[in-house]
Amino acid sequence: MCLILFAWNPGAEEQLIVAANRDEFYKRPSQNAHFWQDNEQLLAGRDLQQHGTWLGVTRGGKFAAVTNFRRPDKKQYPLSRGALTAQYLIGEQKPADYLQELQQNHDQYAGFNLLVGDSSSLYYYSNRSNQPPCELSSGVYGLSNHLLNTPWPKVTTGVDSFSKIVNLDYDSPSAKEEALLTLLQNDQQAEESLLPETGVGKMIEKLLSPLFIKSPGYGTRTSTILRVQGNGGISFVEQNYSEGGTPAERSRFAL
Repeated sequence: MCLILFAWNPGAEEQLIVAANRDEFYKRPSQNAHFWQDNEQLLAGRDLQQHGTWLGVTRGGKFAAVTNFRRPDKKQYPLSRGALTAQYLIGEQKPADYLQELQQNHDQYAGFNLLVGDSSSLYYYSNRSNQPPCELSSGVYGLSNHLLNTPWPKVTTGVDSFSKIVNLDYDSPSAKEEALLTLLQNDQQAEESLLPETGVGKMIEKLLSPLFIKSPGYGTRTSTILRVQGNGGISFVEQNYSEGGTPAERSRFAL
């Protein structure tokens, strides 16, 4: 994933709302969201190169999502970041226990930001921060390819608009989901003066600055809207895009 906007409010009627974009090379093979054949409790897309996932949820309410940490790094790492989410979702560990164990071999992965949670807690951890895993309190958050809530233009713009949408009353849940999908399709590039400096050069920084990325060979391939109810109900909507940002298949799941 390259942008995750989310609201966490444990104990509320709607305890978790996620609006996320996955940006990736179009040539990298992947499967759309589905219940995995080797674990039918897990609903997620799947990277067919390393066999992990960028975002997923289980029938029991476990949730995980990962983004890359953008910093030039030519080192080869033995483990895939997509496995961070899959291993948690397939396993039996609580979020805190999983992350405590992960800290022991965090240097085996390229830079990542990881969210893992269940029905009672949500945690954040990055192996590019000096901070230990953090349990998140109620609130609205934004995560891209730097640390949680780093004020990159796409994060600040996304959080502001996301907050307004989740706090508005809509005629139906699907109307709110459509509003969130429209937000995720915002392809306006940031002003040059607001761009971060991550070592990739101004031209690439600008290309990667919108919520929704369009470029030859690389761009936003999937938007996901996830809503977890306090009673355990889960709604999962995935909108896929073909090269150039043209909407393709849309899938909807109710757990």
